[in-house]
Amino acid sequence: MIELYTAGASPFVRKVRVCLIELGLTDQVEQIDVATTPFSPHDALVEQNPLGKIPCLVRNDGTVIYDSRVITRYLDDYGKGSLYPTGPRLWETLTMEALADGMMEAAVLMVYEKRIRPEDKVYGDWIEAQWAKIARALDALESGWAGHLEGSTDMAHIAVAVALEYLDFRHGDRNWRNGRDALAKWQAEFAKRDAMQATQPA
Repeated sequence: MIELYTAGASPFVRKVRVCLIELGLTDQVEQIDVATTPFSPHDALVEQNPLGKIPCLVRNDGTVIYDSRVITRYLDDYGKGSLYPTGPRLWETLTMEALADGMMEAAVLMVYEKRIRPEDKVYGDWIEAQWAKIARALDALESGWAGHLEGSTDMAHIAVAVALEYLDFRHGDRNWRNGRDALAKWQAEFAKRDAMQATQPA
């Protein structure tokens, strides 16, 4: 059976979990939850991924895949799905997925800055610089990607939806919806999907 190393409320892990549900593959993948931090990576995870990062997927033949974008692309191929379209639209999907992943990365770094550093070493300007990246990405989604978001569901939709809900989960006080009515409306509708409901962070 395929093994998937996961941890906590990671948005990158959630993206893979949503992908599994959308593809109908949950019963073919064993999910192994590990406790890991940048300072104290899990030993079993490091054996599979030298970076010590999740998600990490071990295929049936024992070979390992990591980085959420690589894993979801593999799962879509494995499950004969259509989350990565063919033709010119593929490049839009990959670019928007990268944008969403960048938002997640910046949002996670904001969390780490406060959670891992001693209080007197927290760098407020660094936190605001990460939020500035997120805000620019949100504006781009609101103004430039509406057409793609209205199209058939693909991996970019999943990545954006997970990123937006992670902002609610960890940075709700920032109110990303302010001034972004179209994106907020899209998110509210996409959040109703079974896969999103089943994977909400706690």
